[in-house]
Amino acid sequence: MNIPNTDKFVGSRDFIQRAKQYLAGGVSSNFRLGISPTPLAFDHAEGAILVDVDGNRLIDFYLGMGPMILGHTPAAVLDKVAAQLGSGVLYAGQCELELEAARLLCEMVPSAERIRFCSSGSEAVQAAIRLARAVTKRRTTIKFEGHYHGWLDNILWSVAPPADAMGPRENPGCVAGSAGQLDAESSGIAVLPWNDLSAVSTRLAAGDVAAVIMEPAMCNAGGIAPAEDYLAGVLAACRQNGALLIFDETITGFRLAPGGAQERFGVTPDISTFAKAIANGFPVAAIVGRAELVDEFVTGNVMHGGTYNSQCIGMAATVATLETICSDGFHDELEKKGQRLMDGIRDALAGADIAATVTGFPAVFHVGFGLREPARDYRDLFAVERQKYVAFTTALLRRGVRALERGTWFISSAHTDEQIDETLAAVKDAAQEVAAVWTDTGASPGSRGAKAKRR
Repeated sequence: MNIPNTDKFVGSRDFIQRAKQYLAGGVSSNFRLGISPTPLAFDHAEGAILVDVDGNRLIDFYLGMGPMILGHTPAAVLDKVAAQLGSGVLYAGQCELELEAARLLCEMVPSAERIRFCSSGSEAVQAAIRLARAVTKRRTTIKFEGHYHGWLDNILWSVAPPADAMGPRENPGCVAGSAGQLDAESSGIAVLPWNDLSAVSTRLAAGDVAAVIMEPAMCNAGGIAPAEDYLAGVLAACRQNGALLIFDETITGFRLAPGGAQERFGVTPDISTFAKAIANGFPVAAIVGRAELVDEFVTGNVMHGGTYNSQCIGMAATVATLETICSDGFHDELEKKGQRLMDGIRDALAGADIAATVTGFPAVFHVGFGLREPARDYRDLFAVERQKYVAFTTALLRRGVRALERGTWFISSAHTDEQIDETLAAVKDAAQEVAAVWTDTGASPGSRGAKAKRR
């Protein structure tokens, strides 16, 4: 492809500068900062395509950081939402759409005997942890290095810790994810390496653990599948030691299977949380679990509230999204497209002599530059050549493909075969460009032999 040298994103650069007068950093989420070559501003979207303020047409694999499993403008969702808009926005009460959404969720998800709706994954996680502590009368929650469960103080620990702060693998430190977190907030957290059943079993044996929370497949970073029998082993260890198992399916939910990772792997946790793809971009989340546990919100004096919980517009979107996900052939087609994209990326990178892994699942996978074999846990990801990968995603962006700089790719049912072909052509071209100016250690020509610094 012939890519002009002109700045294709001058309008976005100008937008961010103007926005900084009113928005901190010109954005409303820290996850939108520091994007190469600039954070983007958008004019509109359709299907799997975003159009930015410069008029650039971009095939989108961000998909709103994961929620847009049906693409940006699915008719079923838009029609359902439009129909509800004429009947009101927020009732501070119940509606038929809420009941229908709850029924669908309970029918789809193995662990969902009873549910409560929330507005975000962070909120759902907080409800799950509080519920586990109340039921078990214990305070400690086990979480894992590299797993993200929201941005609140009591759980934002060891999400992306630097290597020199982590401590030994057999006794990891608890590393704050933000300035302003109180050390005391870590007192209820025990951090462990993931995919190590022995480590979990040993810690559970202390008898003070309320819950183990994890991404059942590590998709926020790394596209790492659970080791064989790991999930079942953790569940058994929880049962033996009186702790509850929580699956955070914010990302894996509805992407790995209609019923989430728990359906795909055949392991049913006590409690699960869902968000992102549940309502295809509308702010909806849910905590689900065994009836006797979730009913503690009613009978056990466990507080759960929220002004916008089960807001009727979000419930309309949830019903339409879940009905579509459950339709015949939906997941087969999604996986077929995703697998072709994964295979094509792997072949293009190999053809450019770029060492990389393409791991995960067809609907959400990870590209790891510098990895020569699949990672098993967060610590393996320190071998990723992040600066080199950012150069790759920047080259893709100039060719009309938008992919997350952390290595995660999301696919939607709106992506067409032609768009997959166009993407793979851009990947091949971008890979050749990057290979021409970067060494296989991730060093740019001006710093040969230097390792790429972790972002």
